[in-house]
Order: sequence, then C-alpha cells, then structure tokens
Amino acid sequence: MATLRPPRSVSSRDSSDGSERLDGAGSWDALEWTKIEPVTRSVSHVNSEFLLEAERVIEEGHGVVLVNRDEAGTLFVTNFRLLFLVVKNQSAARQIDRSPSRRLLQIIGKDMRIIVFGFRPRTKQRHVIFDALLRCAKPARIWDLYAFTCGPSKFSKPNSKVRLLNEYFRLLGKGSHCASVSMVEEGSFTLSNDLWRISNTNSNYTVCSSYPFALIVPKSISDEEVIQASTFRARCRIPVVSWCHPGTGAVLGRSAQPLVGLMMNMRSNADEKLVSSLCTQLVDGKGSRRKLYIADARPRKHALANGAMGGGSESSSNYFHSEIVFFGIDNIHAMRESFARLRDYLDTHGAASSDGMSSFLRHGGSTWGGGNLSSMSASVSTLGDSGWLIHVQSVLAGSAWIAARIALESASVLVHCSDGWDRTSQLVSLANLMLDPYYRTFAGFQALVEKDWLAFGHPFSDRIGMPSVSGTSFDLTRQSSTGNLSSSPVRQSSGSFTPQTSNTSHAQNNYSPIFLQWVDCVSQLLRVYPFAFEFSSTFLVDFLDCVLSCRFGNFLCNSEKEREKCGIYEACGCLWAYFADLRSLEGSSHAHYNLFYDPLKHNGPIFPPAAALAPTLWPQFHLRWACPSESQAGELEAESRSMAIKFSELQKAKEAAEMKAKEYSVAMETLKAELRNEKRLSSSAVNLAQRASKESAAIKRAILSLGCRVNYTSNGDCTVDIESNPTGSQEKSIQSPPRKESDGTMERDDNSDLSVSVTVVSDDVSSSPLGQVCETLCPLRTRDGSCQWPSAGCAQLGCQFVGLKANFDAFDHLSIYDSYFES
Repeated sequence: MATLRPPRSVSSRDSSDGSERLDGAGSWDALEWTKIEPVTRSVSHVNSEFLLEAERVIEEGHGVVLVNRDEAGTLFVTNFRLLFLVVKNQSAARQIDRSPSRRLLQIIGKDMRIIVFGFRPRTKQRHVIFDALLRCAKPARIWDLYAFTCGPSKFSKPNSKVRLLNEYFRLLGKGSHCASVSMVEEGSFTLSNDLWRISNTNSNYTVCSSYPFALIVPKSISDEEVIQASTFRARCRIPVVSWCHPGTGAVLGRSAQPLVGLMMNMRSNADEKLVSSLCTQLVDGKGSRRKLYIADARPRKHALANGAMGGGSESSSNYFHSEIVFFGIDNIHAMRESFARLRDYLDTHGAASSDGMSSFLRHGGSTWGGGNLSSMSASVSTLGDSGWLIHVQSVLAGSAWIAARIALESASVLVHCSDGWDRTSQLVSLANLMLDPYYRTFAGFQALVEKDWLAFGHPFSDRIGMPSVSGTSFDLTRQSSTGNLSSSPVRQSSGSFTPQTSNTSHAQNNYSPIFLQWVDCVSQLLRVYPFAFEFSSTFLVDFLDCVLSCRFGNFLCNSEKEREKCGIYEACGCLWAYFADLRSLEGSSHAHYNLFYDPLKHNGPIFPPAAALAPTLWPQFHLRWACPSESQAGELEAESRSMAIKFSELQKAKEAAEMKAKEYSVAMETLKAELRNEKRLSSSAVNLAQRASKESAAIKRAILSLGCRVNYTSNGDCTVDIESNPTGSQEKSIQSPPRKESDGTMERDDNSDLSVSVTVVSDDVSSSPLGQVCETLCPLRTRDGSCQWPSAGCAQLGCQFVGLKANFDAFDHLSIYDSYFES
C-alpha cells in the first residue's frame, strides 16, 4: 500500500505559452503524492488495489510525465491524495512528452517536496487535474475532508477530555484517580493539592473560547477572580499552570500578552494577584518568596509595537519579585518565509531536483563537478540565509533556559507571546519535554501534544491551511507564469533567490510551519540525547506526515471547542490509535521504538548546554526527497534494529532451547525416580526369593532328617514318603496351609510364602513305633488317631524333640505354637 506523504500547495505552469498558476506560497493542503512501482495490469484494476478505505478517484490523467524522474504513467486525484502509476514500455510516448510544448503542473509539498508533472499539449488533462486538486485541497467545508469520509474505523480512542483530566491528575499528584466521561459531564473533576486546583470555570468555554474546559490555577484564586483576570489578557487567555514541579512547587505557566496599551499604564489587580500566586513560598523554613520570570517570546521591539494595538508586555514593577526576559523569536510570517527558502534551497542544491535536471553544482556529472568556487560558496551561504536553523536554535535555547530556571533555581516561569498559542506552545511544550522524563515516552508525548497544543488552542486549521468550523474560504486567484520552470522563490542561474510575491497580505496568510518547527526541535534533542527518548526519529517523521496529511481528526480545527462542535472524535479516526495498532503488530522491534532508550540513564531533567544547541538539518525529514542517499542518517539505526531483531530471535531460540532442556531434565529425573523404584522393588523381590529359598531348604532338611523322601511336583507341591514303610497301604495328607477346592482336590494357599504337601504312607499309624512316639509327645493327637496340628506340617514324621527344636526356622515358618516348646 502506498505510504502517506502530504504535499503542500498546487501551482500550474506552461512552458510554451502563458497559462494559469496558483500562488503556492501560502497554500497548504491535505494531499499526498505517492509513486507506485511500474505495473503491467490495466489501470482500472490497480485503482481499487491501492486505494484506502473510503478513498475514491476524482480525476485521472493518462500519459503524464513525472518530470522529477522523467517517468511516464497515469496520475490519479483522489479525495485524499495523488497517486502516480508508472507504466512500462512507454518510451515512445515519453519522447513526445519531452517536447518543448508540454504543459507543466507544479505541486509544492509541505513535506519539503516540489513535484512537477508534464501533460500532453492540446489536451484538457492539465486543467482537469488542476481543478480537481483545487476542489480536494481547498474544500469549502471541513466536513468534505477525507477524515470525515473515512470515519473512525477501528482507530478510535476515549474522549480527549478524559485524557486531559488524567494528565492533570498526574501533575497534581492525584494519579490514583481515574477520570471518566461522567466526571466530565457532571463537572466533578475539581481536585486540588496544597497549592493548585482544577477549575471548571471554563467548562462551557465562556471565559476563553480557545482554552480547554478545565484549567489548573492557584488554589488561593477563586473562580470569580479568574473571570476578572481574563479581561486583561489578549483573547482572554489568562495565566494558568501547564506543569508543576512535584518536589519544589515551582510551576511553568502560560498566557497571552497583557493589554497594557501604548503607554503601558494599564493594570489589573486580578491579573497581578493571579500571576503573583504562581510564586508560592519556598519550602526552606525561611519564608523567602520564590522568584518569577516572565518570559516574552517576542523580540522587545515587537512587544512595544503591539502596545500600539492595545497589547504589550508586563512591567516588573507591577509584578512583585519578577523579571521580564525577551527571547527574540520571530512571528509566524517569518517562519513561513524561512521554511519556503529552505525548501527551495534543498530543491536547487540537492541531489534530485524537481526540474529533472542537474543543478549548476552538478554539471560535470558528479556532485561538485563543473562548479566554481563562488557558486559553491553562494550555495552554502544560502542555507544560512534561509534562517531556519537560527529559528530552531532560538526555540531550543529559550526552552532550555526556562527548564533550567525551574529545575535549578526552583523559580516559576510564565511564558507568553502575542496570542499565546504559537511561540508559547513551542517553548512550554519543549521545556516540559526537558523537565519531565514522562513526556519522553510514547504515552507522555501524546499527553504533552494533547495538552499544550490541542487543548490550549494552537490553530492547526489556520496554520496547516484547512477549513475551520466557520467554513473559511480560500483565495484561489490565478496568475500568469513566465513560461519557465522554476521553484518558489524563483530560482536564478546564479544560485540566489528572489522572494516570491504573494497576492494576499500577512493578515490573510495565517498558515505557518509552527508545529513542524517544534517537531524539528524535538528531533534535535533526540540527536543530542539518544538514550533519553522512547520513540525514534522515524516515529517523528511518520507522526508529522500524518499531522500534515489530515488523514485523522486529531489536528483538525483551531481549538477544543471547535473540535467538540464538529464531533471530531466521534466522526474521525484517531492518529494515536493508528500508531498504537502499528506498534502492536511488531512489538518493541517496530521502527517507532528507539533501540537506545535507557529510562535509567536520563530519569530526570535534561539541560543541553549552549554548545550542544547548534542545530543541523533533520536528514530523515528535510533531505529525504532532495538527497535520498544522504538522508539515510537512520541507516545505522536501521542496521542496529536489524541486529536487535536477530538478537531477539536468537534470544527467543535460546529461551526455547533452555525450556526444552529443562523439560528433558525433568523427564530424566522422573525416569531416574522410576528406575530407583524399580531397583527397590527388584531388590525386595530378590530378598523375598532368597528368603523363600532358604526356608524351603530348611524345610527340606527338616523333612529329610525325619527319614522321609521329598518329591517335588511341577505345580510346586511336594510329597514325602516314609522310607520305613515303602509299601504303604494307607495314605494321609498334611498340607500347610491346606485349602480344599470344590472338586475335592487340594491346593496350596497363595497367601502363604511356602506351600508344602506332605503325604505319609503307613499301614497303621497308631500301631507303628513312630505313631506311638507321636501319640506320646503330641498333645493334639486325638483318640481316633488323627492329628490336629495347627496350620503346618506334622511333627509325627519321626523327628525327635531335640531335632525339631534345632530346626526352629522351619517350624517358625510352619507357625508351630510357641507353647509347644515350653518346658
């Protein structure tokens, strides 16, 4: 799928005759140009494949040449972006398109791109594409934007007011509380600590329409005093707390300029009390008052000039224990012109140019081939002439100064410019980023942007060039071109730049790359402190692209009130949810994560020294189109990320191997336990067998000692024949222990260790000498001649008493009663 890349403005030029040109100096739009690799399928089939959800084609042009790369293809204008499909085997058509009479359309992008398309002469395609761009890039109503057409889809987030309250609770040390929609609707969010409280006096935006519904103000100031103080500040933007130090109680406040007038003699007791309340007593046991710095972001002369229009700056004599500091940062118009000069400098002196030709520094085919020393020096000095890096350095230096005063001196700082929503937002949010490590995480960065940029009313619609709630109309007048392809400002052969004139005044041109400049400052801090940020430079580039493309609704409108009026969060998708979904697919290996992030290395404020505040071009953003190969400053990070992914895979494989080894170890222990049990059982069985063998041998010896013959049968029984009477006529049987089966046969008892069947053969037991001895000795001998020996063999087998006693082991197995052997 094509990636999101938003251009900035649209202009049309003709290389052969005078034609229309849309003034692109002050035009910002929500378009995207995406080049798709060559395709061989029919265009009708490609359309649906590369379109996003709810994206539809408005117009298309065939046989169009992308002059930047000298490639022919089909150009599509959708309700969200531009798509260019390169077609193979179009060399013949391209030769025709290279004719001097081709019509050109130049598109100036807000992402540093300048794109030029060439159209066939004597066709209406160029005008059709031009008109379609105007309709899509400059809609009359905000609801005509793609963000509303697409809808929230799956990228939706909880209410922005709930997120703002949760951030307020964190700042006040009430992180255990959790905001809810019902809390917002009921107004039950007015929590407080010892010094500060959350006020709902602006819940209906009656105090200040560009401020959020909830404000953090000093606890000693009542809502009535807040309302009174609002009349003394421009656009009623009163001094409020943006961040408070959890340990010292020092705060970072923001507001708009005071309305002191030309003579600077106007005062407001309510405003002076509110500002003084920002300086709470120091907790040092001495009761000394905290110092207050009032940081005016403007140059001093601009502040004095605003006095003529009723504005101005504070006087330190009216605000107790305060000091006024001017930062000298230029206004939105200077930033706009500086950005335009930087863009055209990169297009002129980069490796790739929008005219498809080498710049004057590359005539010899190499980067510096054919160039002379004067032209080289001129090109280098032109970068400084743009002023962009100077402006970035001014914002960085001012923010570092503010952070140092709060963290090192425990002083409070109140920041403002003219209206308090451009330079003020830059300085306050960047100082917050330096002071609080939470804002250097994904969650904290979102909270910071939503608090100091969205909630406090940075006019994104005006600065990006989108229609607002009131349906701002755009001046789309056309001018005739000179017939030569050049950039804006006009590129001269000497390498110098001529400022481009505009048909609109500064008052009408309210667009400006203020937010882009702030993200540029964040990237400079990330370069200096690579271990301090959870997110990477790639995240900042993607974040800025999504903001400028207006694909999501987060950065539409000029204030929280307007976004609520439009129902932005219900009708449009959420950028934060989109990024969270992207990161969830790959986890920590996603390109948005900073591989070098170490939260313990910078777990407190960061204070870049002055020498470290010398900025440089942001390669990943500024150079990605003009110098593609040189812009890959992130290649090292990409390589490190690849190595980290491989290491992660190896780590997972190691963990899997360790888990399997552990399973094998457990299985081996189980088998060892079973083997030991088997050995124990085997040993027990051997002992039992040895004992049985020993007892059997003892019984055999005992029987043999009686003069009997022992015969063993196959079933384990034995038969004893008395040798003194081999011709036995009567057979008697003694079993130990006997058990008679139902069929009359005798069977040994399985419960006994040894089963022996002894058969005595005698004609007449009672009349034999053995029988007489037995009858005399055996008390169990009955009168009828039968024997009643208990559960054992019979002692009448001819053994004398002494012999029987000597074989006590056998008789013990035969269970002879011990009483029989008593004397």
